[in-house]
Amino acid sequence: MNVVIDKNSGYCFGVEFAIQMAEDEMADGSPLYCLGDIVHNSMEVERLSKKGLIVIDKEQFKKLSNAKVLIRAHGEPPETYEHALKNNIELIDASCPVVLKLQNRVKHSYDESLEKGGQIVLYGQPGHAEVIGLTGQTENQAIIITSKEDLEKIDFSRPVSLYSQTTKSTKGFYEIKAMIEQKFRELGLDPEIYLDANDSICRQVSNREPQLQKFAAEHDVIIFVSGKKSSNGKALYSVCKSVNERSYFVENEKELQGEWFAEAKSVGVCGATSTPMWLMANVAEAIKNMCNATLHI
Repeated sequence: MNVVIDKNSGYCFGVEFAIQMAEDEMADGSPLYCLGDIVHNSMEVERLSKKGLIVIDKEQFKKLSNAKVLIRAHGEPPETYEHALKNNIELIDASCPVVLKLQNRVKHSYDESLEKGGQIVLYGQPGHAEVIGLTGQTENQAIIITSKEDLEKIDFSRPVSLYSQTTKSTKGFYEIKAMIEQKFRELGLDPEIYLDANDSICRQVSNREPQLQKFAAEHDVIIFVSGKKSSNGKALYSVCKSVNERSYFVENEKELQGEWFAEAKSVGVCGATSTPMWLMANVAEAIKNMCNATLHI
């Protein structure tokens, strides 16, 4: 049996940049606070905590002063920067450039919508760090939708500016877009006039979908490695599962089950944009030892 690690999996640029910034800041041994998990992967969070990264939540941040705090790739709403200014907090801003650009676009659209009576709609996961940062650009007035049922939150008598969380499924975004267009048509309104749809999904993320489809089809069994909190991980795992029914989601090598590999000649190991390559390598090594297989990297 052969075990192959997907060379296209692993950290996206934004996550890699944030982790490198954190490690650089802690190089001299000084502690560094991080507002929320730096990445949605508990194994990586644990590794960095041993180096001095202290994860705090919003309530702890509000009580902090005279400290150094990392803003992770997901970005933050305006009030985070305002609090830092008032309390002498040095921010190490590792916000992903793609997310920062999107925040600016959403802020501009929101300002325009106030003049035109429009509304900002975000296709994203409620409570997700990036979505919180994006809604912050709209004074928390943006409407967050994840499914067809959420469309009832929208006032279809008013124009809609539609955006997406950068790590959501491209297919899901265009399905939502089509539903909104249909709603306008049913009311006799022209979607060309009433809907401004912006595909703001990160291409480094969306391009992984066809790559994963190909990878999943090439192997008898797929082991998808990701943190359970990762929105991107759930989306990309579903891509693998749609192509290869023998796809399994694990957080680490301890969750592997021997019966998954029965009669398999080829096993593919892949992961989310928040999955470190070292973790996929650990999983692949464990499969190799479990099944007496040959590992290809």
